[in-house]
Amino acid sequence: MRISAATLLIGVASASYLPQQISFQIPKQVSESFSTLSSLHTWDKPMQKLQASLKHLTGEAQRVWDDVSAMFPEDMSKVSYLSMPKHHIVKPDSEWDYIVNGEKLQDMWTMNSRGTMERELDGQLDTYKLRVKKLDPSVLGVDKVKQYSGYLDDNENDKHLFYWFFESRNDPKNDPVVLWLNGGPGCSSMMGLFMELGPSSIDKTGNLIHNPYSWNSNASVIFIDQPVNVGFSYSGSAVSNTVAAGKDIYALLTLFFKQFPEYAHQPFHIAGESYAGHYVPVFASEILSHKKRNINLQSILIGNGITDPLTQYDYYRPMACGEGGSPAVLEPSECQSMDNALPRCKALIENCYKSESAWSCVPATIYCNNAIVGPYQRTGMNPYNIRKKCGTSALCYDEADWISKWLNQKHVMQALGVEVESYDTCNMDINRNFVFAGDWMMPYHRVVPGLLEKLPVLVYAGSLDFICKFPYTLFYV
Repeated sequence: MRISAATLLIGVASASYLPQQISFQIPKQVSESFSTLSSLHTWDKPMQKLQASLKHLTGEAQRVWDDVSAMFPEDMSKVSYLSMPKHHIVKPDSEWDYIVNGEKLQDMWTMNSRGTMERELDGQLDTYKLRVKKLDPSVLGVDKVKQYSGYLDDNENDKHLFYWFFESRNDPKNDPVVLWLNGGPGCSSMMGLFMELGPSSIDKTGNLIHNPYSWNSNASVIFIDQPVNVGFSYSGSAVSNTVAAGKDIYALLTLFFKQFPEYAHQPFHIAGESYAGHYVPVFASEILSHKKRNINLQSILIGNGITDPLTQYDYYRPMACGEGGSPAVLEPSECQSMDNALPRCKALIENCYKSESAWSCVPATIYCNNAIVGPYQRTGMNPYNIRKKCGTSALCYDEADWISKWLNQKHVMQALGVEVESYDTCNMDINRNFVFAGDWMMPYHRVVPGLLEKLPVLVYAGSLDFICKFPYTLFYV
């Protein structure tokens, strides 16, 4: 008997932690179980939204779900709107050097030019709090510059984002400030810190290696683990879309610059790679939507980013089949299979763009990533460097394991003020949450023209990245 994909969806979402129930309605015992959990956590909220959405699923949408489920049942069975919260111990306020309460900022008023009172800063900040620890650079030895780490807390929603700030080595009073974001979705920006652009890298023996080319040679840089439950961040709630993540980023920056106004007047830039092709433009739009702000946003930078999937998916086949500047890694039959799948992939993405609904966007993600990206992934080649095989690490780079091992040392976590018991480079539950919220294929590129009217946008790319390939970048620019 063939079970509809919509029925399967609610069953497997429940089956993640409870016996599978194949029904359009969440069975009573499942609802009761989630009600019990909700007294401690907010895991049940996505399930409630899912149940409500099922009532409005159109026949056409259900047929798409059924078709994609029949083609890729294993991937569809991985749907999970739940992510286990990390065990953590909250440090008392006395252990932090600075605490900034958003509620107090919400109550700060100034007189405008018309002689009427208005809030000093825009935004819903009353549920947020920023905790700051001033690091002794000599303890960890990552760099000699001034450093801060800590958490942005949204206590009402039990969200806690970890960040690590490095002051510029050059002229911090005048050098710009940059926010760096890694992608995934669900991967820690500590990867960018220690593998790409930060002040030090880590070798296989756990030794720190000074990076003379670090971005903080000429800019102050903030690295952040986002969304929640990534890296050192934690939550009993879940963030499963880019727009929601942008609200947290705006709050963090507003409170940070309120505590450290000496960095608020310099030019501020948001930069990121890969899935940050979603994050960066949306976060910038969130910032610019607030007229009264203390964030001096001047530009955004997107490196090998996924921003417009409808355009981007045209270029997976050429990149893998010898037309992207590197030798082919696939057989002609596999290349033909990608060619055959592309029209349907693009039709599914177009449906997603039209509706911006998870019921259209999720099948597009599952189909396209299996049919278009899957043939390359099965080769064992590095998706971020088409000329290399993957290493032994699950993330292809052995350096990821070295970084994780170093960050999981007790003295490192203690120095940073970390409140979770362990660091994970990437959280695949978060990745799945974003996929099954439809976020992967959402048309976030639509906000870019509005950004271009207000600030410069730099799109740059390395030539060997298969996942977010440079031929697409050249075309898109």
